Amino acid sequence: METKSPILEMKKITKVFPGVKALSDVSFRLFPGEVHALMGENGAGKSTLIKVLTGVYQIDSGDIHLEGLPIDVTSPLQSQEFGISTVYQEVNLCAKLSVVENIFIGREIINKGKIDWKQMKVRAEELLKRLNLNVDVTKDLSSYSVAIQQMISIARALNISAKILILDEPTSSLDMNEVNQLFDVIRKLREEGMAIVFISHFLDQIYEISDRITILRNGQYIGEYLPEHLSRFDLITKMIGKEKVELDLKLEKKQMEQENSKKDILLEAIDVSKVGRIHPFNLTIHTGEIVGIAGLLGSGRTELVRLLFGADKIDFGQVKIHGKVAHLHSPKHAIDHGIAFCSENRKSEGIIPELSVRENMILAIQGVKGWFNYIARNKQIEIANEYIKLLNINPPNPDQLIKNLSGGNQQKVLLARWLITNPDLLILDEPTRGIDVGAKAEIEKLMMTLSAEGKSFLFISAELEEVVRCSKKIAILRDRKKISEVVNNGEINQQYIMSEIAGGGL
Repeated sequence: METKSPILEMKKITKVFPGVKALSDVSFRLFPGEVHALMGENGAGKSTLIKVLTGVYQIDSGDIHLEGLPIDVTSPLQSQEFGISTVYQEVNLCAKLSVVENIFIGREIINKGKIDWKQMKVRAEELLKRLNLNVDVTKDLSSYSVAIQQMISIARALNISAKILILDEPTSSLDMNEVNQLFDVIRKLREEGMAIVFISHFLDQIYEISDRITILRNGQYIGEYLPEHLSRFDLITKMIGKEKVELDLKLEKKQMEQENSKKDILLEAIDVSKVGRIHPFNLTIHTGEIVGIAGLLGSGRTELVRLLFGADKIDFGQVKIHGKVAHLHSPKHAIDHGIAFCSENRKSEGIIPELSVRENMILAIQGVKGWFNYIARNKQIEIANEYIKLLNINPPNPDQLIKNLSGGNQQKVLLARWLITNPDLLILDEPTRGIDVGAKAEIEKLMMTLSAEGKSFLFISAELEEVVRCSKKIAILRDRKKISEVVNNGEINQQYIMSEIAGGGL
């Protein structure tokens, strides 16, 4: 493959946003007739690199060459004119328009001043036949499954004579048969000479379909590898990094020395699943226990906890709380059963930026009491001051707008919001992401302290060292399946967890 010349070369690409260097001297090359996987955790720079290539962002420095010639991509439309097309995870076509309209929108065939619907229909059918798809192109796009809609997106890319096809998490909503169908299409296009960028967090799929892998981490280029020369364990290690800062913590772990058999079972999930989101899983959480969830991004971590919080509907299986079946049809039901949830999306699903620290804190307890049972302002201030002191929130001003706090202090406010409701189980989805080392240490210490007092935690973190350090028991996920569960007896380490995620592929 190296004997060919790259169709695309991105050299030393740098992109800076205010306060953030999203890409730092990142290089990427793509050859004709190959599937090139772009890998990295959240914040690695994958999306920024793709947006640079497709003209959404303009680079601050670096060069892009297409077929050996320098190009300057200033808009998505221009990228399409260069023959670069993207199919996103969320199909971005028009559901209420027909298949043929979606394929030709903006590029209609005009004959004698009128749209030639007959010729467009024939051409659409030819494009879809090339993808082994036989559908009625006159029907609305919404008539078809997500898998078929993605095929139609690819057909649109073929219609604009794309040389480079970018597939951004194309299999996230597909079942196994649909994935196989998509992979058949990808292989066919590869044989025809198309260059394909494939972004996915499913390791099995990466190794099944990719000819080459490039890894990014924290906006930096880590390396380019052939799959046969890169074990899954090494891939995960390079994505996550070995250079994690070890926090100097003296964590209280008395509760970890207790045996699970001596504790009451708080929550038990039995064969719980949601079609297309996560396979059936079993999970038991005891009183005063911290259970860690480990897995790469896209492994099903958030999907699992959203089911237990009622944020998503359970399709099959059941959840028992204190031995009784609990019907968690909504977050309100979960809260009524003593479950709280801090989302990983602090900005979009957590804080209300234009409200004060106090107002953000009392939202959940006000919801529990009912909006007509208003909590008096003096009582709100009393509650807020209590938790500001408990969690060491800075600045210690309950009427400070939360948007003006650091990420770590915002996270503490969200923890306070749920602690005020006195939950039995607190689900923390990436509670330490994007905060400084000191704030991480304080949140970890708080978990340990509350666990010793009988609170239970379900704890997700991309930092495996953190999961190992804090958790008594660890459930390990891969490709939306719970693949194993280990008791942290002091001998479990990050390398062991990575080996499990990699399927033992050392």
